Amino acid sequence: MALLGPQQYPSELLDTTMDQLRTLIVVRETGTALGAARRLGREQSSVQKQLDTMNRTFAALCGEELVLKQGRGRDALFTATGEAMVDLARRTLGEWSDGVHDARRRLGRTLSVGTTRYTLGFLLDAVERVSEDYERDDVDLKVTHVRTGDLFTKLRSKELDLVCGSVVVTEGEEAELLAPYEVMEWRRSGLSLLTNLPQDRLPGTSFRARDLPRLPLVVSGGVIGRVLKAWYGPEYRQKLSIAAEIEAAHYGFELLRSGVVSGAMLVTRGIGEAAADGRLPEAGGLRTLDIVGDVGPTTEVLVGVFTRRGERDSYGAGHPLNLLWEALTAESERWWLRP
Repeated sequence: MALLGPQQYPSELLDTTMDQLRTLIVVRETGTALGAARRLGREQSSVQKQLDTMNRTFAALCGEELVLKQGRGRDALFTATGEAMVDLARRTLGEWSDGVHDARRRLGRTLSVGTTRYTLGFLLDAVERVSEDYERDDVDLKVTHVRTGDLFTKLRSKELDLVCGSVVVTEGEEAELLAPYEVMEWRRSGLSLLTNLPQDRLPGTSFRARDLPRLPLVVSGGVIGRVLKAWYGPEYRQKLSIAAEIEAAHYGFELLRSGVVSGAMLVTRGIGEAAADGRLPEAGGLRTLDIVGDVGPTTEVLVGVFTRRGERDSYGAGHPLNLLWEALTAESERWWLRP
């Protein structure tokens, strides 16, 4: 009976480096050795040398080169073997990168945190509480701006370990939406209107959601779009009078304050309260009205802190994620009424 020894790998394969695999991927993405060299900050001759080496290696291993030159000004032609190796290289580098990040996360050497613009101050105050611990333990804290629509996606992909931000929760769907996550709830609220319309055109301090179609509106995607979709359905744009669609709230403030648009901007109630209290100078001069949600299912904006469920329990009390969570808990009582 033959004895099983160590797994045998072709020597040519063992000479292939991860840097070569990255170069192969970048050539595929940019189309040429020159394009790859520019992206990688290298000389074209260095990139071409790596391609030539991989071509010889895989011609010997598989009987086919990976990349064929097409002449000046034309993209390189990847063979079937080349395309397969690009896919394999992406998976290989991705799995190694994920493994390294998982190890650093488990050992508490790296913590990646996301925050929206309006929760950044909340996070920074909490970070001050743990900064000495992080410095002592040489923790690499990475803080990233995250859009509301990407919040859960970045948690699921493990790109981020914790996020401070907002999500839209709808009656009957909330439990399923939040099940994969541990949530530190900060506040729940509806929407508000910020308007430059005079009192005689838009009187009072509140406004019914069912009457929104009669107002010229400034709307954004993210949280606002999700609430409108819950209230009016996927075709809400056809049911409302939208004067402007924006990506960032401060742009909407400028539109209204300048008078370029006469109407009202939909915002979360926290932002509306901050504008009314003078805590949002860029919205100065605009009036705030609360929206009464009298259409569609009960829909709220949940502002808080989110992390993957069960992950904190798998770490010790001194792990950076747990230290930050405790700091955020301590800050939450002081912050819960802020936007």
